[in-house]
Amino acid sequence: MKITTLPLVSLSLTLLVGLPVLGADAPPQFNVRTYGAVGDNKTKDTVAFQKALDACSAAGGGEVLVPAGNYLIGSIELHSNTTLHLEKDVFVIESSDVNDFPIIPGRFEGANTQVHRGMIYANKASHIAIVGPGGFSAASALGRLRNPRAPVGIEVVSCDNVTLDGFTYQYDAPVRTDIWCIHPMFCTNVMVKNLYLRSEGTNGDGLDVDSCSKVTVQNCDISAGDDAISLKSGRGMEAVREGKPTEDVIIKDCKLASVHFAALGIGTEISGGVRNVDISNCTISGVQNAIFIKSRDGRGGYMENITGENLTVEASPTFIGIDLMSKGIQAAEPVPGDVEQWTKVSNITFKNIKVNNVRTLVETQHSNAGEGVSPARPIDGFTLTNITGTCQRGITLTNIANANFSDIKVTGFTGPLMTLTNVTGKGLDAPAPAPAAAQ
Repeated sequence: MKITTLPLVSLSLTLLVGLPVLGADAPPQFNVRTYGAVGDNKTKDTVAFQKALDACSAAGGGEVLVPAGNYLIGSIELHSNTTLHLEKDVFVIESSDVNDFPIIPGRFEGANTQVHRGMIYANKASHIAIVGPGGFSAASALGRLRNPRAPVGIEVVSCDNVTLDGFTYQYDAPVRTDIWCIHPMFCTNVMVKNLYLRSEGTNGDGLDVDSCSKVTVQNCDISAGDDAISLKSGRGMEAVREGKPTEDVIIKDCKLASVHFAALGIGTEISGGVRNVDISNCTISGVQNAIFIKSRDGRGGYMENITGENLTVEASPTFIGIDLMSKGIQAAEPVPGDVEQWTKVSNITFKNIKVNNVRTLVETQHSNAGEGVSPARPIDGFTLTNITGTCQRGITLTNIANANFSDIKVTGFTGPLMTLTNVTGKGLDAPAPAPAAAQ
C-alpha cells in the first residue's frame, strides 16, 4: 500500500492537555516501539499500541509517542490524561480485518445500536489529546458495513477535555468509503484544530458532532464525501429522553467542502436539539447545499441561535437549503403530536456573506412532504444581512415568521429576488432584479 503524505498546518508545539505537572520536566513518554510496534504496514501493531496506552494510564498519564513509520492497527482505546503524538512521517493505518474491531453499544444515524468500535476510541476519559503532524489512513473496505456499523476512524464517547490537533486523516484513495472520519458523542470541551481531512464516499462525513457541548473547530481543511461537518443529536423519543443537545459550537477559519452533500449539515438527527452555533470566517462549498438545515416529521427537537458571519460560498447549487419535512430515516419511536412532531427552528442569522457562482441563494426545498417547512411550525426568526456576489436565482421561502432581510445586493439572477409564501417580517419588499450576467 502506498501512503501519500498530505499537506497540513504544522505544529509549533506538541499539545499536552491536562497532564500531570512534573516540575520543569516533560510528562512521561511511552514509545510504541518500546512495546513492540514494528511500523512496516504488514505487522499488526494493535497490541503494542494498547500496551503503550495502558502503561501510560498506569503511570497517571503522559505522552504515547509514535515515531516515523506505517503502523497497521485495529481498534485501540485511549485513557484519561493521555496524549497520542504522531510524529512526522507517521501513518497509522486501519486494519481491513473486521475482527480487529470489537462490537459495542453506540449510535449510528441517530439511533442507539450495535457498532464496531472505532480505530481510535475513548470512553468516559478526560484530558485526552491526539496530535500530529503525522496522520491516519482508514481502510475503506470496511466502510460499508452495517448492522453492526463500520468502525469510525476516531470516536470519543462521554469524554471531557478532548483535543484533536494537527494531524491528517484520509481514506484509501482507490476505494470510496461510507463511514465517518471523526465522531465525538456526548462529549464536553472539545477542541478540533489544524486538521486536514479527506474522504469521498456518500456517508463519509468529515466531523460528526453528536450531542456534544462546548466544541470549537478551528483552522481545519475538510473535504468530505458527505457533510464536511454535521451537527446532530439523535432521532425520535429515544434522543428526547436522553436530552443531550449539541450546543455552544464555534466553527471558524475553516475551509469546508462536500463531494456529494453539504459543507455544514445541521440535522437530520436533531431530536435532542442543536443550539448556539457560530460559524465565521470560513470558505464553504457543497454539491447540494453549502449549508443544509434539515429534519422531518417525528423528529421534534429544536434548532436555535444559529449564526453565520463573514463566509465565502463557492460554486454551490444553494447557499442555504432548508428541508424540515422529509430528510432522514424515520425513528423507531417518532415524536408524536400535530405540532410537536416538527422541529422547532428559531433565530437563524447570516450576515456579511459573499457568494460566488451560486445557483440559488436561499430556499425552502419542495418535496413530496411539502414546501420544506410545516405551516404548523413556521421558522421563527430568519435574518439575512449584507449578502453580496452572484447567483442565478434569488430567495424562495415558505412559512417564516419574523424574517428580517437587509442589504441583499446579489447580482446576475433572473426572475424576482424574493419569492415568499406565508412569510412575515421586515425588508420583504425586494428591489427589481439586476440584469443577468452576460453569457
